[in-house]
Amino acid sequence: MSSHMQRREFITLLGGTVATWPLAVRAQQPAGRVYRVGFLGIASRQRALPFIEAFEDGLRRLGYRVGENVTIEYRFANGEMDRLPALAADLVRLGVDVIFAAFNPATVATMTATRTLPIIMVATIEPVGTRLVASLARPGGNVTGLAADAGGEILGKRFELLKEVIPNLSRLGIMWNPDVAVNRSRQAAMTETARTLGLTTIPVEVRGVDTLEQAFATMTKEDAQAFVVQGDSVLHEYRGEIAEMAARNRLPSAAVAKDLAAAGFLLSYGADLLDLYRRAASFADKIFKGANPADLPVEQPIKFELVVNLKTAKALGLTVPPTLLARADEVIE
Repeated sequence: MSSHMQRREFITLLGGTVATWPLAVRAQQPAGRVYRVGFLGIASRQRALPFIEAFEDGLRRLGYRVGENVTIEYRFANGEMDRLPALAADLVRLGVDVIFAAFNPATVATMTATRTLPIIMVATIEPVGTRLVASLARPGGNVTGLAADAGGEILGKRFELLKEVIPNLSRLGIMWNPDVAVNRSRQAAMTETARTLGLTTIPVEVRGVDTLEQAFATMTKEDAQAFVVQGDSVLHEYRGEIAEMAARNRLPSAAVAKDLAAAGFLLSYGADLLDLYRRAASFADKIFKGANPADLPVEQPIKFELVVNLKTAKALGLTVPPTLLARADEVIE
């Protein structure tokens, strides 16, 4: 049996018609023109590989071929946030046509480096509240792209899913990185949402892998029964280490991104990030054809994924209700 049982595969048919675009669109590319794209990522190249592939797939669907009519300059911070400004400045010096920035910190670094080159943000959180754009409908400035959140109700969804598996859940750890500005407002929202569900929250700060031991020690001391990880690009880089410590401390965990469930978290629920990266290519296409980022509305997720790691559940002695498994888009055995 495969380690991953795909559920609701028909959802992928939503993008089926996109596959018919390339032949028609390819003819529209100016002959001989080679576009240059800058790509700024927070994680390492290895861990970002699925997202790179999704982005390049999106370009291919629109008639672009890397090395032929488009080149991509990749820069990765390897989880070191303080490297982002220099990497962003390097891409600006190269004179690329557009810069693709993953998550809020990379977008902020790129905005600081240039106010003129078009920037395509992807998987950002609260882009209006964090002043990345003026509004979703009319971003203004040189930034547009895709947000990863679709409102506060998504925050509570992960809490509710954990309560389905752990009916007596009352004390919940929240692992978060205070160095990412958006996390501070999101932390307050998560605490309030948890309160409405009768949950007491135990916030633990994690700025890097060296602070994980203390975070788990605090949650254990405070009798946390489970924990969630805020959607954070730095903590995402350490998903394997977090999942391993969660197993060692026998703490069920939930997160926003699918690959955290794949790493060993009990479950994940959130936007389909690969879909966001694939869709980001359409912004590059429009900008190449003369569109102004200020006039391109910011888009939100249209596909969400629930992934349950049944292997982790069994290791923790938890029984996942059949009703929850039936709703999962993917179950990891």
